[in-house]
Amino acid sequence: MRARILDVAEEHYRRIGYHKTSVADIATVLGMSPANVYRFFPSRGAINEAICGRVMNEVVDIAFAIARANAPASEKLDRLLTAVHHHNKTKLAKEKRMHALIVAAMQENWAIVRAHVERMATIFEAIIREGIEAGELKVEDPSGAARAVRTAFTPFFHPILIEQCVQNGEDTEAALREQIRFILKALGTSN
Repeated sequence: MRARILDVAEEHYRRIGYHKTSVADIATVLGMSPANVYRFFPSRGAINEAICGRVMNEVVDIAFAIARANAPASEKLDRLLTAVHHHNKTKLAKEKRMHALIVAAMQENWAIVRAHVERMATIFEAIIREGIEAGELKVEDPSGAARAVRTAFTPFFHPILIEQCVQNGEDTEAALREQIRFILKALGTSN
């Protein structure tokens, strides 16, 4: 039932936005009362966080797929950083209502956002460790390097910053390429 509630909520969020979707709207589609929905979710905020988690898991799925690929660590980092930026930029352009949910989550520092940021840092760290073991990357602290990569790519991952760049007509693609080159060099590659 939780999954059904989330499916209906997500469909409404995508179609009319999370601000305009009420628990009563979700309950009506499911043929239940709002009180019944609250048996499965303690609050509207819990539903929002669960939907936000679904959207953020799309990014994690992309990152895991690239991290598991059979490729050098520098190539994986390049592909992963590029793919996540493009995914988030596409969300802004094509799914404005879901972008608004992610913006709210970031602005309000929801727990799901903090968990997502840590998962991404863990993926970066795994790739960096792999690169160190292969002799491709030359850093002494893979955990610190992963945090540095996460921080360096905040402008390319954060929905509000991406939105500001797009509104200001900035070339995020050129800036992304420059930042990737810089990070790979900092990690000890010759790219």
